[in-house]
Amino acid sequence: MLKFQPERKELLVAKNADIKTKVNKASVTAFLNKVEDKQKRADSFEILKIMKQVSKKEPKMWGPAIVGFGSYHYKYESGREGDMPLLAFSPRKQYLTLYVLTGAKHEAPLLKKLGRHTRSKVCLYIKKLSDVDMDVLKDLITKAFRVEKARAKIQ
Repeated sequence: MLKFQPERKELLVAKNADIKTKVNKASVTAFLNKVEDKQKRADSFEILKIMKQVSKKEPKMWGPAIVGFGSYHYKYESGREGDMPLLAFSPRKQYLTLYVLTGAKHEAPLLKKLGRHTRSKVCLYIKKLSDVDMDVLKDLITKAFRVEKARAKIQ
């Protein structure tokens, strides 16, 4: 939410703007079963299985389209705070989006061996799991979970 302060003549972001990515009680299985593309649906259930094994957490829906595992609370210097999953993915229309990139040193050599993918700062985009080396993907997910747990100081 933006807040205009005439005396400062600028737009400021409200400290706790409404965050849409919140955990909810929607069914993960029902959500994944609605994925139209048969291959993407099967791949989503495979990622679900891997992330559940790695995290030892039950999956939960975060917002309308993100499947997350575990959670941590964050608070920025600006005062903005909230909760986010430790591991997450979303079967988007074009790609399977995995929220597993942490910027840690271990990622670069693994990403070189992963196979066909693209990425952003925190997201790994995969068209289908058959495009990647599954052992490398599992290693990336496992290490991302460890890094996020350590950052969040979770045992």
